Amino acid sequence: MQQLICYKELPIWQHDTIPQGFQRAHNTKAGTWAKLRVLKGELIFAFVDEAGEVLSTQVFNVDQQPPFIEPQLWHKIVSASPDVECQLKFYCTPQDYFSKKYQLTATHSEVLAATPYLHGGRALDVGCGQGRNSLYLSQHGFEVDAWDVNENSLKTLRQIIQTEQINNIQVQQRDLNADPSISGRYNFICCTVVMMFLQAQTVKPLIKQMQQATAPGGYNLIVCAMDTSDIPAQPDFPFTFKEGELSALYEGWNIVKYNEDVGELHRVDEQGNRIKQHFATLLAHKVA
Repeated sequence: MQQLICYKELPIWQHDTIPQGFQRAHNTKAGTWAKLRVLKGELIFAFVDEAGEVLSTQVFNVDQQPPFIEPQLWHKIVSASPDVECQLKFYCTPQDYFSKKYQLTATHSEVLAATPYLHGGRALDVGCGQGRNSLYLSQHGFEVDAWDVNENSLKTLRQIIQTEQINNIQVQQRDLNADPSISGRYNFICCTVVMMFLQAQTVKPLIKQMQQATAPGGYNLIVCAMDTSDIPAQPDFPFTFKEGELSALYEGWNIVKYNEDVGELHRVDEQGNRIKQHFATLLAHKVA
C-alpha cells in the first residue's frame, strides 16, 4: 500500500452512538481511505454495491480488525454487539494531507507535474493564497518563502504552520503591484493562476525579477489565463497573455513544458458550469 497519513480521527463510538449514516450503504470520497478499529466487542461489516446489495459480510473484533477501506468503496456497518467500542480514522496520501485536513484547494496540478524535476533547496511561491503549493513544497525538502497580498489568506496559512509545527515556510504579505522586486536566490519559483489578477504593467517586471532570482539549474513555473480569439479573457482580469507571449519571455531558457491548453476557472457561469479559459502553462529550466 502507498504511504498514507491520518488526517482526521473521530470520537470513539459505542453501540448507541454509531452514526446512522455509517449503518447505511455509503462510500469514502476520492483520495480518502478509512480505517475502523474495534477496541471492544464485535461488529458485522458488509461490503455492498452502489445499489446497496450485499456482496460479502465479515465479523470483526479486537483480534480480527477491519482492513483499510479503499477510496469510493461502498460498505456499511450491519450490526454491533452491545459492548462494542470502535473508532474511525480517515487517511490520505501526503500530497492530499493539507487539502483534506484544512479544506484547502488541492495543490496545483502543474506543481505536482513539476515535482520529478525538483530536488529541494529554496522555493518562492508567488501569490501563495492559503498555502496549497507552499505546504506541498515544504513536504518535499524546500525552504519556502510564501508571498501574498491577502492577509486573511496568510492568516490561514500561518495557523496551519503553527498547528503542524512547520519550520520551513516563511510567510510574508507582499503587494507585487507596488513592489515586484525579488531578492535572494531560489531553486524553484512558482506563480500559478496569479498573474491575471495583477496590474498589466506589473507582470513583465515581475517575470524578469523571477528569472534573475532563479539560481542556475533552477526552475520557473507559471500558469496564467490567456486572451484568445475563441475564448476571450474574463472582463475582470487586469492581465492575460496573448498567444506565444509567455514562452517568448523565456528565450534562452530550456523550456521543459509549454502549452496553451483550455482549462477551467474555479468560478462558474449562470448554469453552474465552471468557466473555460485558455491558460499559458510554462515550466522552464535556467541552464546557466
